[in-house]
Amino acid sequence: MWLTNNEIQHSLEKRGLKAYEKSFGKPTDTKLVKQFGVVLLLLFLFLLLPWTQNIKSGGKVTTLRPEQRPQELNALIAGRIEKWYVKEGDVVKAGDTILRISEIKSEYLDPALIDRTEEQIQSKIDANNLYDNKAEALMHQIAALEQARALKIEQLKNKVKQAQLYIVSDSMAMQAAGNQLNIAKEQFKRQKELYDAGLKSLTELEQRNQALQDANARKTIAENKYYNTKNDLLNAMIELQSTNRDYEEKIAKAEAERFQSLSQVSSGYAEVAKLENQYSNYKIRNGFYLITAPQDGQITKTVKAGIGESVKEGDLLVQITPKNIDIAVEIYVSPNDLPLIHKGEKVRLQFDGFPAIVFTGWPNASYGTFGGIITAVDNNISVGGKFRILVAEDKAEKPWPKNLRLGGGVEGMALLKDVPIWYELWRNINGFPADYYSGKEESKAKTKKSDEEK
Repeated sequence: MWLTNNEIQHSLEKRGLKAYEKSFGKPTDTKLVKQFGVVLLLLFLFLLLPWTQNIKSGGKVTTLRPEQRPQELNALIAGRIEKWYVKEGDVVKAGDTILRISEIKSEYLDPALIDRTEEQIQSKIDANNLYDNKAEALMHQIAALEQARALKIEQLKNKVKQAQLYIVSDSMAMQAAGNQLNIAKEQFKRQKELYDAGLKSLTELEQRNQALQDANARKTIAENKYYNTKNDLLNAMIELQSTNRDYEEKIAKAEAERFQSLSQVSSGYAEVAKLENQYSNYKIRNGFYLITAPQDGQITKTVKAGIGESVKEGDLLVQITPKNIDIAVEIYVSPNDLPLIHKGEKVRLQFDGFPAIVFTGWPNASYGTFGGIITAVDNNISVGGKFRILVAEDKAEKPWPKNLRLGGGVEGMALLKDVPIWYELWRNINGFPADYYSGKEESKAKTKKSDEEK
């Protein structure tokens, strides 16, 4: 409901607004009412205009890929600076020598250290080969001894069996000789009786006596042979045991020598491995004396400068900025604003050194700002109690300035929901947070979910 001229005048007079009267006089005509109505209408329309909620935060220029950020080259070993091959500001290629350092540790000062270590390795390898060959020869020797022992044992067993058979034969011969002796004794007895009776001659008696003596001799020979054969059996059995023991000792000695050789080979291989490790470390360490550029870039900072200046292991020597980089921006937002930030959302950027006119509520109408897209949101809080947001160039908008430098300042403006101005004023008066904005990815997910439900 619109107020009339009289009502407005009455109201103003009632409140005693003298300033209004001094400026415009008494509103007695409709012109003043129209002007005031236009102002109210414009104010009403202004409050209905869209306002883009946003989150402002500062940051700096960086790169999308970690390997494209300024790289610090550190001393891998303790040493002394001998020579610089570059100066600050020089452009280098990958592999170019930046500086050379010399050795300061006493155990690495020998210039022929690598050659000596290589000779030690070769000497150990040769010794290992000798022990290995000896072990193999002893293995063949053991096999030959085992075979010879088997043959010798078999031979001696046969000899024992032969002696046993000889004993049986000699025993039978001795028994036969005994029987013949008994017969000869009986015949001599009868012959002597006949001789005593005068029936036989002395010659016949002597013949019988001679036969008795011969039989007795044969028996003695048979007994002697029998006992000799028994001795041969005992000797054969003793020889069998002795031979077996001798071969066992020889085999045991050869096996001990073989195991000792194998032990020498094993320890030798361990020493060779140790020496080879040292050799590799020495060669690798030689490569640490020359500090080379890991990639194309520009020398931006040298920390250690003086010739002869000592450096410790891990000391910063020089900093290189890569040549080919993908520019990005990192900005930092407070934990309260983090739930409103999502990957894929739009961001307006204002770079230091580039003039810009920024309309907070209408970022698209701002002059001198550039578009960006959020590519990553850190899950952990950074130094300063804020979260880091990584922003890449929006290819759909005008390209970023080509002469941006890493570390340059930037102001970022994350775009949120479009709301009327009156709502934004009301929100700020009451201290309410910005409205939660669902990004593109979340909107697509909700749309997909609704379609599936249908």
